[in-house]
Amino acid sequence: MMMMITLTVIFLCVTSSCFFASVEGGVRGPRLSNGQLYKFSYSTEVLLDRARGSAEGSAGYRISSSVDINLVWRNPSSKDDQLLKLMIRDVKIEGVTPRPDKANIFSGSTSQRILGKSNLAMLQAPFLVHLKLGKVKGLYSYQNEPAVIRNIKRGVASLLQLQLTSGKVEEVDVSGKCPVEYKAEKDRITRIKMLDSCKTVETGFTTHNQVLGVKTKSSSVTEFTLQEGFIKSVVSEETHVTSVNARHRTATKVVSRQALVLVKKQAGPQETAGKDVAGVIKSLDPKFVTIALSPSKARSQCRGCPSLWQHWQAIGKDLEPERLSKATVPRNFLSLVQSLRRATKEEILKVLMNCSKTALPQLVDAVTSAQTPASLEAILQFLDFSKAQDLILQERFLYASGLASHPNEKMLEALLGVWKGKIANNDIRESVMIIMGALVRKLCQKGGCELPTVVEVKKLILEGPDRTKEESEVQMYLLALKNALIPEAIPLLTRYCESEVGAYSIISITALQRYDSAHINEEVKCMLNRVYHQNKRVFEKNVRVAAADVIFSSNPSYMEVKNLLLSIGHLPHEMNKYMLSKVQDILNFEMPASKMIRRVMKDTIVHNYDRFAKLGSSSAFSGYIARGMDVTSTYSLDILYSGSGVLRRSNMNIFALSNGAHLHGLQVVIEAQGLESLIAATSDEGEEDLESFAGMSALLFDVQLRPVTFFKGYSDLMSKMFSLSGDPISVVKGLILLADHSEVIQLQSGLKASIEFQGGLAIDISGGMEFSLWYRESKTSVNNRGALVVNGNVTVDMDFARAGVEVSFETEASLDFITTVQFSEYPFLVCMQMDKATFPFRELLTKYEGLPSGKSFISRKGRRELVSGSEFPLHQENSNMCKKVFEGSW
Repeated sequence: MMMMITLTVIFLCVTSSCFFASVEGGVRGPRLSNGQLYKFSYSTEVLLDRARGSAEGSAGYRISSSVDINLVWRNPSSKDDQLLKLMIRDVKIEGVTPRPDKANIFSGSTSQRILGKSNLAMLQAPFLVHLKLGKVKGLYSYQNEPAVIRNIKRGVASLLQLQLTSGKVEEVDVSGKCPVEYKAEKDRITRIKMLDSCKTVETGFTTHNQVLGVKTKSSSVTEFTLQEGFIKSVVSEETHVTSVNARHRTATKVVSRQALVLVKKQAGPQETAGKDVAGVIKSLDPKFVTIALSPSKARSQCRGCPSLWQHWQAIGKDLEPERLSKATVPRNFLSLVQSLRRATKEEILKVLMNCSKTALPQLVDAVTSAQTPASLEAILQFLDFSKAQDLILQERFLYASGLASHPNEKMLEALLGVWKGKIANNDIRESVMIIMGALVRKLCQKGGCELPTVVEVKKLILEGPDRTKEESEVQMYLLALKNALIPEAIPLLTRYCESEVGAYSIISITALQRYDSAHINEEVKCMLNRVYHQNKRVFEKNVRVAAADVIFSSNPSYMEVKNLLLSIGHLPHEMNKYMLSKVQDILNFEMPASKMIRRVMKDTIVHNYDRFAKLGSSSAFSGYIARGMDVTSTYSLDILYSGSGVLRRSNMNIFALSNGAHLHGLQVVIEAQGLESLIAATSDEGEEDLESFAGMSALLFDVQLRPVTFFKGYSDLMSKMFSLSGDPISVVKGLILLADHSEVIQLQSGLKASIEFQGGLAIDISGGMEFSLWYRESKTSVNNRGALVVNGNVTVDMDFARAGVEVSFETEASLDFITTVQFSEYPFLVCMQMDKATFPFRELLTKYEGLPSGKSFISRKGRRELVSGSEFPLHQENSNMCKKVFEGSW
C-alpha cells in the first residue's frame, strides 16, 4: 500500500513537471518569420444610431487601408520577445451607409483632402510595436503627432495582442486597463473584454439617483484566426448602448468594428541585430519616442460653437417666466448649461450683468446647474447675500444647489462660506442651512462622508438644535437633518419627536420616515408608540398620525399593529376615520405592512363592525399614475381634518420606482391649526391653545425645501383673511437639471465616443387656500405645472470627420389637486379632485455627419401624440361626497 502511494506521488510530480516545462518552453504568443513582409488589409468603422436602429440607416464613417508588418528584432534568448514595424498605407475614408452622392458628404473627397497632407503623412509614417509573450509592451512613434493619428495607430496595435491559451488576465491597450477572458480552440481564439470594468484616465459624471439616471451596457468580442504561428485574421466588434432608466426607448447605440485580414506574404527586410529593444529602436531612427499604450485624457472642444454671449443673445428671450411651462424653456436651458460649462468666469459674469430682470432667475438656475469652478465663482461674485433685495435670485441659487446633479465639496464649502458671512434675509439664512443638509446627503452617497467640509457641516447641524432657543432656528436645523439623513442624527431626531412643540415633533417624525427601515430600531419604535398612544403626554393629531405612518412603514410587529388597530374607536372622530382609511389603503395597495395587518385582523376583537364603521371625512388613498416596464409612478393623498371640519393636514406625494431604485419626486404638505375660533367651534384634545397658522411645505426630488407660511398668529390671520382669494402662492419655481450624464468611451479602434445625456425640467408649484365664513366653505389647491425635455447625444469626432446621433423626448404637463370642504353641518362634506390635463408628447431622432470643409448631412425623424387627460380615481366615498358638493353649488 505504501509503495502504491509513493509511486502515485512520483507520477504526479513527474507529469506536473513535464506539463509546466511544455508551457514554459512552448509558444506563448504569435511569432513572425524573419525576412517576411506580412501585408494586411485593415478597416475600422463606427456606426451611431438609436438602440433599435438598423446598420443600414446609421450615421458614421469607415477608415480602410493596407497595413504592412515585418519583424525588426527578436530577442536571442526568447523567441516570443519581438519588435515589429508597422506601416499604414492607401488610406481611404468613406461613409458607412450607402447614400446618393448629394447626401454623401464623403463623395468626391480624397483622404488627403479630408485629413490634410500633414496628417496623412504622419498616419502613414511607420511605428514600432514591442510584442512580448503575445502582449504589447511598448509602442513607439514620432513626436508631435496629433492625438487622433496616434490613437488610430494604438487601435491597430491592439489587434496584435493575444494569448494562445484560455484564461482570464488583465491587459492594457487603447481601451485602458481591462479584465479580459481568452477562449482558445486550435487555431481560433476569442477575446472577450469586460469593458464595464476598464480603468481609464477619462472621467465623467452621472446623476446619483438611478430613477433619474442613465445606464450604459457595453460588450467587446474579438475573434483571432492563426496561420503558421501568426495572425491570419482578426475581427472585432464592440457595442455600447446608453439608455435613460426611466424610459429605455430613449437610447443610443455605438458599434465599433475592426478587421485585420492577411492578404499575402512576400520577401521582406531581415531582422536587425541588437541586445535590447532600446538599442535597436535607436539604431533604426533616433526620432522614435515611446508613447503610452492608453491615450491621455481628451480635451473637450466645440468647433463652430457660438460664444456664451452669442448663445444668450439667441435664446435669452425664450427663458422669460411666462414661457416656463413650455418645452422650449428646458430645451434652451439644457443648451445653455452646455455653453456655460465651456465658458470662463468673466464670460459668465458678462451675461449675468446684462440680463433682463425677468429672465435673470432662470439664468441663475442655469449658471448654478453648470457646476463648474468658473460658474460657481461667477455666481458667488454676482450674488450679494448681505443685501435683502436679491431674495429671489439667492433662493433660486440655493434650490439649484440642493438639486445639483453631481455636487462636489467645493459647492458645499461655498455654502458654508455664505453661512458664516453676513446674510441679510432670515429666510435665505434658513434655506442655506437646509440646502447644506441636502448636499451632505449627496456627498455621503458618493462616499464623501469624511471630507473635511462634510464633517464640519455635519457637526454644525447636529449641534444646532440644542444650541438655540429660537423656534424657527430649531426647525431650520431639524429640516437640515431631514435632508442630510445621516445615521448620527437618529438619536437627536428621536428625542425631538417627543418635544412639546408640535412643529419639532412633526419634522423629526417625518425625517425618520425618510430613513431606510433598517435604521428604525427598537428604541425608535418605542418612542413612536409612546407618541401615538400618548403614554407620557398629549400630542396633536397630526403628530400622532405621522408616528403611526412610520410604524406601519417600518416592519411593524404583531403587537404594534394590534395596538394601533385597537386604538381605533378611542380617538378623536376625524383621527378614527383617518386611521381606518390608512389601514384600508395599506391593504388595497398591498404595502409591506398588509400581511401583518391581515394576520392581526383575524382576531374578531380587533376586526369588527363597530371599529371599522366610524364616520368622518379624513382619508388616506394611494394609486398609480403610470405603470410601465421601465418606471412605475404612484401617488398618495392623505387628508386629516379637525373635528370642526377645518383642514388640519393635507399631504400629497408622488413616487417613482425603477429597477429597484426609489425616488420621492414630490411632496406638498399644507398644514393649518388654530382656526376653530373663526367658526365658533371647539378644538380637539391637545390643540386648545394652538396659535393660528397655515403654511405649505414642499419636498422636490428627495430635497426638502424651506416651508412657506400663509399666515401666523391671529392678527396676521385677520389682516390676510380678505386676501385669501385662492390666488396661488409660489412654493417653488425654476429650472432643474434633472438628469446629467457625461462620459467619454475610448473605443478599441482608437476613436472616442462622447456621450451626453441631460434632462431639463421647468417647474412651477404653487398652492392656495380660500376660507369663506359666509358660505362656511374652505378650499385648498396645489397646482403643478411643468415641461420636461430629455436629450441623449453621442458624437465620434476625429477632428477631420464627425458623426453623431441624438435622441430626445419632451412633454408639457399639469397636475392639480383641489380639496373643497363644506362645514355648515356635520358630518361635513369633503370633495378631493386630482386632475391631469391632456398633454403633448414628442420624440425626435437626429443623425448627422460633417467634415471641416463644411459639407454635412442631417437626418431628422419625429413622432408626436396627445396623451388624454384624466381625473385620478380616489375611493368611492369621495366620489359620492363630490356629487353632493357640486349638486349643492348649483
